[in-house]
Amino acid sequence: MTRTYAVTGAASGIGKATAELLKAQGHRVIGIDIKDADIVADLSKAEGRQAMADAVAKTADGKLDAVVAVAGLATPTADTVSVNYFGMTATLDLLRPLLAGSDAPRAVGVASMASLMPVDDELVELQLAGDEEAARARAEVLAADAQTGGLIYSSTKVAFCRWVRRNAATPEWAGASIPLNAIAPGVIVTPMVEPLLATEEGRAQIAQGVPMPLNGFAPPEAPARLLMWLASEENTHLCGQVVFIDGGSDVVYRGDSTW
Repeated sequence: MTRTYAVTGAASGIGKATAELLKAQGHRVIGIDIKDADIVADLSKAEGRQAMADAVAKTADGKLDAVVAVAGLATPTADTVSVNYFGMTATLDLLRPLLAGSDAPRAVGVASMASLMPVDDELVELQLAGDEEAARARAEVLAADAQTGGLIYSSTKVAFCRWVRRNAATPEWAGASIPLNAIAPGVIVTPMVEPLLATEEGRAQIAQGVPMPLNGFAPPEAPARLLMWLASEENTHLCGQVVFIDGGSDVVYRGDSTW
């Protein structure tokens, strides 16, 4: 059966791979990105998020079957906070009402295995509190120091993972029969990371920080296929899970821990 999907970050990387695979299966995809998309929107700003939601509602005639939130940044900047956490959660919240008319509504977002890395606890809590202005200010403090700037990305991903866990079983999501989940990719060969993988030294450095014993760095189609299943009719009972598709990084870091 043909379904209608809204996919953010659809112009490149995992989002593009997901959109292309869905289209190849005959589904309708409404692509959203900062450029080169069906709907051009700046998810780093509140007005851009609302404009995106309004445009999706109009384009989809008020009904979606699934939301696949992929758009993200990996820079040590305040905008990474705005896109990765506030843009991600707003996308899911603002588009959730459009899922009400679907027989099999689904929602999934992209986290990262970076959620296993050190974070800035203050930044994480400010995001979860919904205080974007204060979270951006904290990110700017962290970004001013090369030693702490790297904590911004992992902090956004941890906060998003916790948001998924806190919301998935609520009446608005599980109570409305909408499975809400996330995936946590390892190193995916996308335009965002290709410069880091351009040299043998760079690849070795990345591999040391993100060990992926199963088949190494992954193409974007690998997480895209997982996103497709999570957003499909087949996924009836997965709720609030962060599924690591990281070639084994989670296992290397956490061993036999199941929590």
